Amino acid sequence: MQDLGKMLVIAGLALAAIGALLWLGRGFRLPGDIAIQRGNFSFGFPIATCIVVSIVLTILLNLFRR
Repeated sequence: MQDLGKMLVIAGLALAAIGALLWLGRGFRLPGDIAIQRGNFSFGFPIATCIVVSIVLTILLNLFRR
């Protein structure tokens, strides 16, 4: 149960940090992210950001399982 508590605290802090960055308008965009703007239409798909977040979460979850 202690490991679950640690994981929830760290996940909460990470979500709060990401939320603060987005709230301040900075956000983050990596070079592999797709952004298309044409006229009054814009589309963004953060594929590189999704891959990086997935790798980081995989590493963190594997560390907490042990």
